[in-house]
Amino acid sequence: MELQQLGKTLLATNERSEQLVEGLLLLARSDNQIVERKPVDLAEVAEQAVDQVHAEAEAKGVEIRGERQSAVVQGNGVLLERIALNLVQNAVRYNVQEDGWVEVTTEIQHGQAVLVVSNTGPVVPAYEIDNLFEPFKRLRGADRTGSDKGVGLGLSIVRSVARAHGGHIYAQPREGGGLVMRVTLPI
Repeated sequence: MELQQLGKTLLATNERSEQLVEGLLLLARSDNQIVERKPVDLAEVAEQAVDQVHAEAEAKGVEIRGERQSAVVQGNGVLLERIALNLVQNAVRYNVQEDGWVEVTTEIQHGQAVLVVSNTGPVVPAYEIDNLFEPFKRLRGADRTGSDKGVGLGLSIVRSVARAHGGHIYAQPREGGGLVMRVTLPI
């Protein structure tokens, strides 16, 4: 029975990967604008990301919390899911050793849909923030460099997808360590 479940999980993961590649290729071909748009609730997208990262967070002792209110935008669901997944994964992976947390919230604010992912983690100097979004670049320091968990494209993909949806991503260091990543999208 477990083998059957594993097979289903792998097929679903493979299908998601194919959809992501198709979405990214579509994004590249369409001059970074999303042509086909459908209603997508950021709360559902964020919840899906939290579900996917839950086991990794639990293994690291990182608590995931936050209130997710409905925030419907017009866009590509697979690409919007990738925004949330990349942010939540990074927030879990680059966290503190003990008593870490990640907060994932969604809401409508000032006429925009907002996804905020904050975490405890290493101190990030303000001057390093812009480098986070550059492809293949990572922060200097033991907590990020040399990690085998990615290739340094996650946040550049997040920025590209947010822009393609007419939105923005803002990052700021959290006092005491960690980051606050704020994605705003038009509704």
